[in-house]
Amino acid sequence: MTELAIRDSSELVARIETARALLDAGDVERALKLSSVAYDQAKAVAGSAERVKTSRDLVDKARRMQAEALKIESLCYVAMADAVDDAQAKGELSRGGRPKTVSSENSFTLDEIGVDRQQLHAARSLRSAIEAEPGFVDRVVEVRLLEGLEPSRAALKNAARHAIGTKTATKEDRGDDLYETPIEAMRTLLALESFGLNVLEPSVGRGAISRPLEDAGYEVTISDLVDRGITTRHGECQGVGDFLTSIAVDGGWDIVTNPPYGVANAYAAHALREHRPRKMALLLNLNFQCGYEDADRRFVMDENPPSRIYAFAHRLPMMHRDGWEGNKASSQMNTGWFVWERNEDGTYGDGHPRLIRVVYDNFEHSEPLTPGAGGNVSPLRFDAPDEEFARTTPRKTLEERCDEETARALVWMAESPGFDAGQLRRGIGVRPSVADALIADLATKGLIWAGNDDDGWRISTAGMTALNATAAVLLGATLDEVAA
Repeated sequence: MTELAIRDSSELVARIETARALLDAGDVERALKLSSVAYDQAKAVAGSAERVKTSRDLVDKARRMQAEALKIESLCYVAMADAVDDAQAKGELSRGGRPKTVSSENSFTLDEIGVDRQQLHAARSLRSAIEAEPGFVDRVVEVRLLEGLEPSRAALKNAARHAIGTKTATKEDRGDDLYETPIEAMRTLLALESFGLNVLEPSVGRGAISRPLEDAGYEVTISDLVDRGITTRHGECQGVGDFLTSIAVDGGWDIVTNPPYGVANAYAAHALREHRPRKMALLLNLNFQCGYEDADRRFVMDENPPSRIYAFAHRLPMMHRDGWEGNKASSQMNTGWFVWERNEDGTYGDGHPRLIRVVYDNFEHSEPLTPGAGGNVSPLRFDAPDEEFARTTPRKTLEERCDEETARALVWMAESPGFDAGQLRRGIGVRPSVADALIADLATKGLIWAGNDDDGWRISTAGMTALNATAAVLLGATLDEVAA
């Protein structure tokens, strides 16, 4: 495999360089054919290298060649789109068939130049994206490589389509990617979640989140990448700086914000790593739940998962960019509030985020929960006069969790020939912190003992006595209830 890949590698490099030279010389058709072949071959080499688990260096080299071939191929398609549009303007493009739709002897068809209508549409979309952002192809491809992802045609096509889907705003038009959060989103969040009295809003924009927080009674510290002259109701000016480079000074502040989606992965990961908020709510695309390739995404969704995700059952009003004066389009994005809560042991979540569907219309006139109380309420509403059903989620200490689980743990231990913390956690269904605390507590009390060699922990004679006593108490209580 290695020798074959090396031989293919040298041939690929030569083929890619030839395609580049042909493109520079204006021979677009031959450059396209050669770069397309090189792309497919590099893709095959990378796929084979991954399947047989060869060195990562070989996979990376193959993907680099695939990326270079894709760049040339993309520029060829754009050049062909230019040629087709120019021919259409001159009346030289024939639709084929008889009689000819154009009479010039210089006429040609799409088939003759090797481009079908679907490819032409994709090429025009890519061209529009490049016009809006020079270097678009390089940026998309290099980001894919940087993230360890395949630089594929599909990824580039989707990126171009997304750029066109946002009306192909130029970089100057987009400015700082400021998209104000709808008030409907804030009403829903504040009716369902309570935060600590002090809240940090590090992407304040023009105050679409900070103002409702202050109206609900929170003390808000604000900052943003851009100085927009925003102040709090107390006259405190916003901080100015990139949140991704921020350093936590006073740990434990809650965070509520709508982060820039272009850096959402890194943004959420930095917040959890550096600032370690007691509680954090981010308004995100619901697709944030998916995706595995990005290390930051895995960190915030797998290693430190949110506790709850409030998915809006119908889309929020469109978040138009700052300064937009065109038609108000409907939203094309499904969004939700992702809420992280820090556990007593410093971890986040329990590995099973609750997905809660909410309808923002139901909270138009709802009162915010009390600031500083923490916790959350159920979004369910029952048809009762002047009455709402709301159940809070109390935060239990590690000691309380151990007390609750001791009896169940002893029952499981009595049937286990030997165990470790991981087996206990899986056996009774508790978090790692609770399992560790249970073992430490029961060992201190002499109810379990370390087995011989690698046997793990075992329940002791004192533990069996405690278990029997607990069973007797429970049995006695049951008999008393029956007699009553």
